[in-house]
Amino acid sequence: MTQATLPVVDIDALVRADEVHRDCYVSPAVFDLEMERIFGQAWVYVGHDSQIPAAGDYWTTLIGRESVVMTRDKQDAVHVLYNRCPHKGARVAPEGCGHVKGLFRCPYHAWTFNMDGKLRGVPYREGYEGTAFDIEDPRFSMKKVARVANYRGFVFASLAEEGVSFESFIAGVKSSLDNFCDRAPNGTVSVAGGVFRVMQRSNWKVFFENLNDTGHPIATHESSYRAARQYSNEKLDGEMPFQLHIIDGNGASPKFWSDLDLHAFDYGHSYMTAIFNAPEDPLSKAYFETLAEAKGEAAAREVLAVNRHNTIIYPSCSPHTSFQQWRVIRPISPDRTLVEIFTFRLDGAPEELLQRTFIYSNVVNSPSSIVMTDDVHVYAECQKGLETQGGDWVSQHRNAGQDQPYEGPDGGVIGVGSSELPIRNQFRAWHHYMSESTTPQAKESGS
Repeated sequence: MTQATLPVVDIDALVRADEVHRDCYVSPAVFDLEMERIFGQAWVYVGHDSQIPAAGDYWTTLIGRESVVMTRDKQDAVHVLYNRCPHKGARVAPEGCGHVKGLFRCPYHAWTFNMDGKLRGVPYREGYEGTAFDIEDPRFSMKKVARVANYRGFVFASLAEEGVSFESFIAGVKSSLDNFCDRAPNGTVSVAGGVFRVMQRSNWKVFFENLNDTGHPIATHESSYRAARQYSNEKLDGEMPFQLHIIDGNGASPKFWSDLDLHAFDYGHSYMTAIFNAPEDPLSKAYFETLAEAKGEAAAREVLAVNRHNTIIYPSCSPHTSFQQWRVIRPISPDRTLVEIFTFRLDGAPEELLQRTFIYSNVVNSPSSIVMTDDVHVYAECQKGLETQGGDWVSQHRNAGQDQPYEGPDGGVIGVGSSELPIRNQFRAWHHYMSESTTPQAKESGS
């Protein structure tokens, strides 16, 4: 969609300090504008470079509506290209992941390209003699995405030629990315176990808002945590193994949730202090010993002391450092969102730790889990309700104006665990992006 054909939307009329208009979630015109101004401008998560470990490997995905492919060349460089042949426009790389022997080959007319997108060869070369075609002309190569950043293996890209640097964009939540990797004895992580894909019948912002929303667990997940407690009492004499422990936490008291801290930053990012304490079982102790051997005991304790739940890197992904999980948001339409859930291996850690990560994903976040299914159901119910004429505004009033600047190392704004700070913060960023304004700020009005 070009600038000239963008829908006319009064952005200022849709966002207030403590509530937003339902059109933010249901309007096709708003969604079209989001694809252009948010996903067409912001730094968006593409993938992890461990998904393309060897030269010739590729991974296809979406940035907004744009089909892109992440590749690795023979010089070990990572590239992000538009997945389009410049000849007739066919997608060059098939959907998903794979490997080619040094060259992409368009399935339509067999044009070939290096892993950096440069045109390598075309059939019927003699037919181009005396024409404007030039194999060295960049317009006949696969187009590179404007800007790419690779931080500790996490690859982000921006479709915009100009804009905020990745370093500035990620500053508030960079510590979460560092902690994600520093938990590995080798200091590196790698994608393991494939990917869960869930097509949610709701707007992409509904999912993001829920990640650091502490008001819903005790209600939405009541059936799951009550079942966990019943099973523990009746079958295990009150013992809570890991599988039940991670469910039981959703039933904590309102005071527990309020006592947590919520942190918000520029560009819509946020994180919450962790819900679950690390278990003290033989596996956890073996992991700590391995980490301490690699980093020293003091450094290992410092790494594990960073205990966070659902860091949000707006507008595209959410790492969970404690359980080595990464969720990616791909908006499809105003009422459809593809969520991809990846699990990571901590390189150098006991292999059994990865199995625990799988358990967490299966129990909490898989399409057939007993926790995420609750969330997906209420997301759809929210979307259906928002599409009615039952009211125009969506409340974000809880603790509005009460959040304060944070003096800690990451800066930003801090609020009590029950605050809707992260949601308001996301919409401040949303408003700035959609208004083509300057830096989306985390500062609370009235704070």
